[in-house]
Amino acid sequence: MENPSAFPMGKPNDAYAQYFEGQSWLAPLAGDDQVNVANVTFEPGCTNHWHIHHGVCQILIAVGGRGYYQIEGQEPVELKPGDVAYIPPETKHWHGAAPTEAFAHIAVMPRKEGAGNEWLEPVDDEEYRKLA
Repeated sequence: MENPSAFPMGKPNDAYAQYFEGQSWLAPLAGDDQVNVANVTFEPGCTNHWHIHHGVCQILIAVGGRGYYQIEGQEPVELKPGDVAYIPPETKHWHGAAPTEAFAHIAVMPRKEGAGNEWLEPVDDEEYRKLA
């Protein structure tokens, strides 16, 4: 797959593959004991499962292609390069590529003792396909 952004695609995101529908790649960009910054690239049609970041927020900066994120109880929001999404702590959400286009975003996550991800169910395929 051709890289949709100027940032590196990195390696296949095998450590988290069980929480994604489709192929994703992960490229760590920067980080220390306070924050983690990584580029995540999604093949067309790839999304992560619904999940919750306990104890920390997440910031998504769209850098290539076209994707979406959705907070539970809200409509999906399209993301194009330059768009930024803020996901508050303890908020059920998902993000990923559009059904027919690759997508890349920079994920910024604070590091905090006791923080963690809770991975949940996949995105409903019928609802997702309506986003094409």
